[in-house]
Amino acid sequence: MNIKLIAIGKTDNKNLQCLIEEYHKRLSFYIKFDLEIISDIKNVKNLSESQQKEKEGELILSKITATDQLILLDENGKTFSSMGFSDELQKKMNSGVKTLVFVIGGPYGFSETVYNHANAKISLSLMTFSHQMVRLFFIEQLYRAFTILKNEPYHHQ
Repeated sequence: MNIKLIAIGKTDNKNLQCLIEEYHKRLSFYIKFDLEIISDIKNVKNLSESQQKEKEGELILSKITATDQLILLDENGKTFSSMGFSDELQKKMNSGVKTLVFVIGGPYGFSETVYNHANAKISLSLMTFSHQMVRLFFIEQLYRAFTILKNEPYHHQ
């Protein structure tokens, strides 16, 4: 299985970027992982929230193939413990999913079109985090999940 994370807008905080790169590198020992950044939409001041979500949605869906399983990182999604998330990943791997695509939307979330294409939604927390920090938190949780699946000592319970 391959895992891809799609996110809107670059990470401009160098400290966060270094940590994201560190966990990206660690993940490569377990699975093929790609982080794909979609550039921020230009001239958003001239767009309504709905128009911005639609434009971002078109860009997101252009990165998805028909066989990909699309999971949105969404505040209204299902929550997991780290152990539960690792179990969910194992189920996806056992089911034969070729590519699992997680998406972090833009500042206003996702368009209805993207929601309609999604196979699932997950939430990292009831709290709100910056989109740049969510990238780091999510990639770290992916890494943690694989260390749990391999019975490695990273996760303590």
